[in-house]
Amino acid sequence: MGIRSTRGRVAGALLDRRREHSLSDRPANLVRVSSEKMLVRIGGLLRQAESTDNPHEAEAFMEAAQRLATATAIDLAVARAHTAARERRATPVQRAIRIGEPGRRGLRTYVQLFVAIAAANDVQCDVAHNSTQVFAYGFDSDIDACQALYSSLLMQMVRASDGYIRSGAHRPVAGVTARLNFQLAFAARIGDRLATVRRDAEADAVGAGTEDEPTGTALVLRDKQIELRDFYSRTSQARGTWRGAKATTARSDKARRAGDRAGRDARLGPSTELPGARKRLA
Repeated sequence: MGIRSTRGRVAGALLDRRREHSLSDRPANLVRVSSEKMLVRIGGLLRQAESTDNPHEAEAFMEAAQRLATATAIDLAVARAHTAARERRATPVQRAIRIGEPGRRGLRTYVQLFVAIAAANDVQCDVAHNSTQVFAYGFDSDIDACQALYSSLLMQMVRASDGYIRSGAHRPVAGVTARLNFQLAFAARIGDRLATVRRDAEADAVGAGTEDEPTGTALVLRDKQIELRDFYSRTSQARGTWRGAKATTARSDKARRAGDRAGRDARLGPSTELPGARKRLA
């Protein structure tokens, strides 16, 4: 199966400095526990977002979920940097994530959404030539966060685009063309929102460093990027660059404006694991 590289870049969220103890002071076996707690807390934020009818509250819960994902990623990076050589140290992994069945329409825009989320969470992606699978490269906790966000936002993207097409507001543009444009704009807006949160978070985390931290947050984050880049270079079998749906989709500005608005208003719902998300490549 042909695989394409996305070369997705990273972006946005806040480090909560009110924690009583840094993850860097904990033994390595507690890092996994912290990652699991992070997913539970994200799930709680998603449920709160789903239960409110106030769009401002929903947006606040979404941004809080991304801030939590980034804060945990930063803490785990610091913890890995301080883990003693005798302890088992977390390393990047490769995970195959099924997006949909071959021949299904719209898979490229689904991939576009996942890649946008991944770019904000330290996850590099390759894409199967038919867009049925994404191959994610990163730390387990970061990939888990991506899946939690993706599963909720995908449902919203599909529902919103269905409603737009049923309304007839896309005419005279064909429904298929309008749907693809709507979903492309939705994914792009989500990526921008998460990227903004992440940029603010990392700037806050770096600025909050103290002289008592021998391994500065900025250095830790840089080292994490180097480790991920080296892992990707060693592991990826991608040939060429995945160009996404933009390369083959006729443009509809009206549908893109509608998709952008839906992306601005998107709120997170309960997360569910993607089918086949745990399957590793052979």
